[in-house]
Amino acid sequence: MRYALMSDIHGNRPALEAVLASIRTRGDVDGTYHLGDLVGYAPWPNEVCEIIAREGIPGVAGNYDSTVANDYTHCGCRAEDQHQEELAHQSYEWTREHVNATTKAFLRALPFRIDIRPEGGHVAGPTVTLVHATPLNNLIYVDESRPDAFLTKMAEVAKLKRGDVLAFGHTHKPWRRTVGGVHFINTGSVGRPKDGDWRAAYVLLEVAATTARAEVVRVEYDVDEAVRGIRDSMLPSEFAEFLETGGKPLAATTPRPDDS
Repeated sequence: MRYALMSDIHGNRPALEAVLASIRTRGDVDGTYHLGDLVGYAPWPNEVCEIIAREGIPGVAGNYDSTVANDYTHCGCRAEDQHQEELAHQSYEWTREHVNATTKAFLRALPFRIDIRPEGGHVAGPTVTLVHATPLNNLIYVDESRPDAFLTKMAEVAKLKRGDVLAFGHTHKPWRRTVGGVHFINTGSVGRPKDGDWRAAYVLLEVAATTARAEVVRVEYDVDEAVRGIRDSMLPSEFAEFLETGGKPLAATTPRPDDS
């Protein structure tokens, strides 16, 4: 079975549309899932949720989704410094003010976890578990610096066995590792990458009885449209620059096609 997994769209409609077009053109995907954080930071929270609902794409709640849906005081996002903390608050308040009742109901209904059994529930085949961050808490960042012992503990908490897959996002940086026979996959971010590559990211996961292979796919999209949308919306202008550079200083970024 072959799955397309995407996370952290964060209200970026142009990026989502490009990723879905990429998935459709492949013609070999058995199912598409999202791993949460559909809203925040970009100006299309309602449109993104409408697309996800219309396309019938199942997925889990990210921290941004559940906090917006329940009018929590903060998104639970971790900021690098005080300025970034202030920007995070501005994004959260803007999103809360602009989501409609339909979007909030949709976000509120998202489950915390999804388990996929590619071979069906009648055999003891592999399980693909989808969460936003960890099996117990969608605020914890699981990046590549986490030791194997931490990943092993996540697998134990999720009751995963050798050959199973745990897929998550939240950090906006794709990576993968196998520990104790369990495959850990961070799917990166569709709408707000932080690894210096401005292109949208998703993962193609191929699961068989004894193997799991993951490919990170990067997709170019109309980032200029996203930048214009942010600037027209009165969201902080830094969010536009963030998209243009993939969250990194300009010298460290993946060049865009029109860059000289």
